Amino acid sequence: MPTTYHIVPTEAHNALVRAAYQHRGYTQAEADDGARFCEMASAHGIRTHNAIKALHLDHLFGSATGGCKPGAEIEVIKKPFAASEAWDGKLKLGQSVAFRAMERCMELADKYGIGQVSVDNAFHYLWGGGYVMDAAKKGYIAYTNCTSTLGEVVPFGGKFPVLGTNPHSWGLPTQDACGFPIVIDWATSTVAMGRVQQLKREGKPLPPGAAVDKDGKPTTDANEAAWLMPFGAHKGYGLSLLIEVMGGMIGGGLPTLRGGGAHPDIKSKPFPAGEKRTSSFYFQVIHPDAISTGLFSNGRSFNENVKVVIDDILGHGNENCMLPGQPEAQNAAHTAKAGGLLFSTAEVEALNEIADEVGSARFDVAALGTYEVP
Repeated sequence: MPTTYHIVPTEAHNALVRAAYQHRGYTQAEADDGARFCEMASAHGIRTHNAIKALHLDHLFGSATGGCKPGAEIEVIKKPFAASEAWDGKLKLGQSVAFRAMERCMELADKYGIGQVSVDNAFHYLWGGGYVMDAAKKGYIAYTNCTSTLGEVVPFGGKFPVLGTNPHSWGLPTQDACGFPIVIDWATSTVAMGRVQQLKREGKPLPPGAAVDKDGKPTTDANEAAWLMPFGAHKGYGLSLLIEVMGGMIGGGLPTLRGGGAHPDIKSKPFPAGEKRTSSFYFQVIHPDAISTGLFSNGRSFNENVKVVIDDILGHGNENCMLPGQPEAQNAAHTAKAGGLLFSTAEVEALNEIADEVGSARFDVAALGTYEVP
């Protein structure tokens, strides 16, 4: 059944996002990064991490509470490794840090074949898929992960939320092979908390096995969901645990204390002296030429070989299967055809709450054009 969305002019959306960040004390450059990210998320149909989520997260854990410091400057920590850098994020806006880190990784990959940047004292960068997609479109293999703001996920076999949703994101430069970058981006929980919030706004249920209520009982009611569950039982748990431990190696603190704590038993106690509330990031970029042997069958080129591999996967009766990144590419095509960013009525109302905060003109829902997505 088709879904009807309202078309919000891209520049009007970006102007609102910039105004909101600057209203909260961020610099012009940070506000530009915030708008760039929110446009990118909305254009690709990432409803769980659009401007509404970004500014809500900033209000709860960022500039309003000291978890993010507008105008902060990153410190690069000296290391003896040419292709690696470690940064102290100094609580700078996560999107600004992530854009800069991915750009630095690409510079290192151009020189050394591979580049990596780790970041401590970070504020959540939201949709990791956007950063790897951007790098993949420029011809690189890219990866990022992060420890998320709160420990909201119950480990496999447990009952107390001690893990973040801790997303992994990969981007592959496959445009010549299939028309778009393959992008694998997933939270290690069955759904992200942003998805719970979206379904709550829309009055829709959660999928089974995604969440538990405050008593630890499984629920599909988004209004009752208190904590999330890892996807794939022990497999999602293992991937989330990997990021927690890797974050600890970078410099991150205790998962249950991030963001000030998610569980009431943690939040009700004084925050332990000397502990951290911040997230950790990891970025890696590989130049395709650095891993290619060139030993392709039948004299095929790099791009020809990638294409026949994908064609083989999607052949043999698998023609209707989708590739990771394909939904985002399709959403971007709808956005381009609509001539603006697509939002539901509930989302436009949420944008208008942001407009009220900064004293900007509200969007007139009745005056906005509409667009149907099949």
